[in-house]
Amino acid sequence: MPHFTAIPTDIVRAYRAGGPDANGQVPERHVSNGDGNWCRHCLGRIATGQEMLVLAHRPFPAPQPYAEVGPIFLCADDCAAWAGQGLPAILDSADYLVRGYGADDRIVYGTGAVTARDAIVGRAAELLGDARVAYVHVRSARNNCFQVRIDA
Repeated sequence: MPHFTAIPTDIVRAYRAGGPDANGQVPERHVSNGDGNWCRHCLGRIATGQEMLVLAHRPFPAPQPYAEVGPIFLCADDCAAWAGQGLPAILDSADYLVRGYGADDRIVYGTGAVTARDAIVGRAAELLGDARVAYVHVRSARNNCFQVRIDA
């Protein structure tokens, strides 16, 4: 069964301490309006009125041409990394872009597809069964924002 993997806690702690984001900037502090503000660490909704961080994140170990950078939200205060079973709450839209990446952290061409929410687990399992695919990203089907990683 595929496993949903949140952004690692050590990376989140560095951002919360004012460490630079993928663009070299200090994460911005904002107050959540509760509308689509999902934390990439606890994978839960950031409640209306709660402080959050907005920053550019690169969910890859190093810059390279396929290492996409994009905006994400994080709870500004401590939260536990998501460690649940099944689909995390962050996946509340009808569909997402699901795409495989190789051990070299590059897109495996032909793996990307807009996938219905209820088909994500099956599609991820299929991709992870391909020897070329080391992990999978789930991204917004409309804005390409990184949501969560899936591992075997």
